[in-house]
Amino acid sequence: MFRKFASASLVLLPLVVVPSTAEEAPPARLAPIFRPPAKYKDDLGAYRSPLKFADGRPVKSAGDWEKRRREILKTWHEALGPWPALIARPRVEHRKKENRDNFTQHQVSVEVAPGAKRDGYLLVPDGKGPFPAVLVVFYDPETGIGKGKRSKLLDFAYQLARRGFVTLSIGSPPASFYPSKEKTLLQPLSYHAYVAANCYNALANLPEVDAKRIGIIGHSYGGKWAMFAACLFEKFACGVWSDPGIVFDEKRSNVNYWEPWYLGHERGRSRKPGVPTKDNPRTGPYKKLIESGHDLHELQALMAPRPFLVSGGSEDPPERWRALNHVVAVNKVLGKTNRVAMTNRPGHTPTEESNEHVYRFFEYALKGRR
Repeated sequence: MFRKFASASLVLLPLVVVPSTAEEAPPARLAPIFRPPAKYKDDLGAYRSPLKFADGRPVKSAGDWEKRRREILKTWHEALGPWPALIARPRVEHRKKENRDNFTQHQVSVEVAPGAKRDGYLLVPDGKGPFPAVLVVFYDPETGIGKGKRSKLLDFAYQLARRGFVTLSIGSPPASFYPSKEKTLLQPLSYHAYVAANCYNALANLPEVDAKRIGIIGHSYGGKWAMFAACLFEKFACGVWSDPGIVFDEKRSNVNYWEPWYLGHERGRSRKPGVPTKDNPRTGPYKKLIESGHDLHELQALMAPRPFLVSGGSEDPPERWRALNHVVAVNKVLGKTNRVAMTNRPGHTPTEESNEHVYRFFEYALKGRR
C-alpha cells in the first residue's frame, strides 16, 4: 500500500487547454511523427490500459477520464510523496546580461524550492512579446545555451531563443532529496518535477512570457526530469523528452528508474547501483510500482490532451509506440488527434535531424506555424 495522500499544495487544477493554434493539423513535414510505424499501429503491448479505473470500470467519456485522471495522479503522488506548496512568485535575481544573435542572455538565480536557489540563464528574444517559452533542464545550465562541455546538439535553449522563444536553462537542484536525504518527503524525480513547476511559475510571471504557452524539454536525465514535470504539472502546455526511457525497462541499464536518485530511495535501506537482480533487489516506490503493475504510460496519459514528443534514441526505440498507443487512445476519448509524437535515431545523443523535429514541434505546439 502507498502512503496516504495529503498535501494542500496538490489541489487538482483545471487542465490547461492547448492553445487553439495547436488544434490545427500539423504541417505536412511534421505529420509523420504523429503516426506509429505500421508494425506498431494499434499495438498496445502488455501495458495495463489507463482507460480503466482501479476497480476495473471502463472510461467511456471525457467526464469519466477527468475522474480517472485524478485517480492516476493521486496514485502516483501517494507513491512518490506529496509536494510542498508551490512558490507562487519565485524570486528571479538578474546577475548580468549579454547580447547574443537576436536575443538577450541574462544570467539569473531562480528560487526553485523553499530555501533553495539555482543559477541559470534566461534568454529573451528581441522584439515585442509576450513570447512562448520553454524550460530547458539538464545537469548544468551552460549546456542548454551552447556554452557547456557536452554536445553542442544539446543547446536547446540557445536554438529555441533564436527561433523566438523565451527560454530558461536550469541545472540540477542543489540537492536531489527534499528537505534532506535523511528526512526526504518525496522521491528525487518528483522533487525535480516540483522544481520545474516553480520554474514554470517564474517564467509565467515574466511580462515577456505568455503563461499559456510554456513547454519543457530535457535530454537523458533531463528527459526523465522533463517528462515527470510535464506529466505531474498540468500547466506545461507541451513537452519534449529526449531519450529518457519512457517505460520501466530492466533490460536497459540506462533506463534506471530503480536507482535511489530517481524512484528507488528507501530510508534505512541501500542497494548497489545497477539493474535489479535477486541479490540486488528493487527498493523504494519503484519496487512498489513495479509489483503493483504500474508503468510510466500512466503518467504520460496525464498529458492528454496536451501534445508531447518523444525524441527517441537508443533507450526509446520504435517499439515504445506500444506504450504511447495507450495515450493515443486516451486522446481519442477526448476527441483529439495529433497529440502524441515520436522520432527515432540509432544513438542516445540527439542529431541535427532529430533536433530539427524538436524545434518544429515546439513551433507547432506553441506557435502554430506551418
